[in-house]
Amino acid sequence: MGFVGRKRWFLAPLLLALVFVQGFGTAVSSLNYTNYRQVSTVRLERIQRHLDKINKPPVMTIESPDGDIIDCVHKRKQPALDHPLLRNHKIQRGPPERPRVKMVKQDDHRANKSSADEGVMRGSWQMWHRNGTRCPRGTVPIRRSTVNDVLRSKSLFDFGKKKASVSLARRKDAPDVVSANGHEHAIAYTGYLQEVYGAKATINVWDPSIQVVNEFSLSQIWLLSGSFDGSDLNSIEAGWQVSPELYGDSRPRLFTYWTSDSYQATGCYNLLCSGFVQTNSRVAIGAAISPVSSYSGNQYDISILIWKDPKLGNWWMSFGDNTLVGYWPAELFTHLANHATMVEWGGEVVNSRASGEHTSTQMGSGHFAEDGFGRASYFRNLEIVDADNSLSSVQSIAALAENTNCYNIKSSYNNEWGTHFYYGGPGRNPQCP
Repeated sequence: MGFVGRKRWFLAPLLLALVFVQGFGTAVSSLNYTNYRQVSTVRLERIQRHLDKINKPPVMTIESPDGDIIDCVHKRKQPALDHPLLRNHKIQRGPPERPRVKMVKQDDHRANKSSADEGVMRGSWQMWHRNGTRCPRGTVPIRRSTVNDVLRSKSLFDFGKKKASVSLARRKDAPDVVSANGHEHAIAYTGYLQEVYGAKATINVWDPSIQVVNEFSLSQIWLLSGSFDGSDLNSIEAGWQVSPELYGDSRPRLFTYWTSDSYQATGCYNLLCSGFVQTNSRVAIGAAISPVSSYSGNQYDISILIWKDPKLGNWWMSFGDNTLVGYWPAELFTHLANHATMVEWGGEVVNSRASGEHTSTQMGSGHFAEDGFGRASYFRNLEIVDADNSLSSVQSIAALAENTNCYNIKSSYNNEWGTHFYYGGPGRNPQCP
């Protein structure tokens, strides 16, 4: 642990054999993650040029106990400002106008304090803080990307991108079948064509197992606007995910995502392309969250709020105890430049059917919703922000899952957790072949 020098990859003159995935966590230790590939010098040089663009020169570097390298980059040198639409962008100095809490009468929802709430441990945080080192003021922590990170992806273009994902809530017909693109969900959502200016939830953190490298499991908030069956869907997303392909391990990590064209060419995870402007020196997007929940043991969760600043129009994100992380500038979007029309909360996995059967990649804790607190994963205290920048509990949601034999969701309400739901599942099982 401690400080490390900035490393640079040196390229072999002809072909270089690389170990591009190795030594990961126990949740995926049964997989063969060591893979040797012959990589041409031309491709390595192209990858290195891309890495030089996103790995900005650091003021200081920190080595995380999990092997991540965190670069402390001057905030005006961060990748966001390379975006063509942000060349003249001035980082928002003053704090955004935070949503006001709207008190809603609960006469129709009488309930006792949730006994489950007493078992929740607050404050899941990030592993790179364990050695006590912080990035200096005026800098932002950025997880360094490596050649191996890129080689795990399908191509350099695909690196950091999320493949198109259309959930049942975004389709008019909503048949009970698996999505053709291999993404499966268990989500709660608001009605379509509302004017929404933000959303919040507290999300239970687990470390679900992943069957194959190119699958993932995530739990997140979506803010959406645009055409769900066209090419102009705008989406802002944040939560936690386990993605061996993206991060090279099986740890749950804080992540963000955005797109303005239905995941086709714009946007990316975290800071792997220009766009999201980070302002915080203590939260590293893409870094591992620790500790995590355990079955019938301690439960840990994180709170995420995303909202549109009514003064400047940027979409801000806060993490944990109202810690401002940064924002998506309004210039990045078309439809979301105004407002969102739908919010979704819940889980998503990739089912690649690599062995000809449904994947055994887990969602949430890997247990179905009916297993309840301490066993199933949850979202609690679902809230939305309205046009006058007021934050209030969601009073009405719908819940959907493509294949309830594989992953499911069950919503409820009480005074302590407000609108909440349990969700998840094991994937492949006797009822989910």
